[in-house]
Amino acid sequence: MSRGKPGRLLQAILVGGSITAVLDGLNSVVMFRLLLGLDAMQIYQFVASGLLGPAAYSGGIGSALLGLFIHCMVSFGAATTFTVASTKWRGLLRRPALTGSVFGIGVYAVMNYVVIPLSAIGPSPFSLPLFINGVVGHTLFVGLPIAYTTRRYLFVSNRDLPRNHHGPNAGPASTSTVLRGS
Repeated sequence: MSRGKPGRLLQAILVGGSITAVLDGLNSVVMFRLLLGLDAMQIYQFVASGLLGPAAYSGGIGSALLGLFIHCMVSFGAATTFTVASTKWRGLLRRPALTGSVFGIGVYAVMNYVVIPLSAIGPSPFSLPLFINGVVGHTLFVGLPIAYTTRRYLFVSNRDLPRNHHGPNAGPASTSTVLRGS
């Protein structure tokens, strides 16, 4: 699974989730400030309103911290989903740019078209700038960091394989063949 060390799975989740929480959080703070004029407290109160409803906006720093906690848990949930899936479908690690991009867009779609409409926030009107930022941001700041971090911690590299892995006269395996048959 993970270079023979089960702890690498947890490392991939913790590092990928942390990187994602920071990058996606910074993207949200910057873009929502530019596009909607919201500050960080208002952004995270909005996140908390998924649980608390409109009361989150009068909850001060407490509801903003709850929103930040929810944001982090979603990031770790996304990292867990991709990392665990990659232990079942090793092909996810072969092309992290592709699989990470698709995964990031998938996370955006699930959050915006399933989770948020079903939460206390409810459906929101469509906004092209927010949509573009959501797709690009989730690709760059969610999917790619998770995919590359997972690959970093779970990928079996050439040095981990016996020299005669592909036959008695074969040289070191290429990166593209390492995971074949896994």
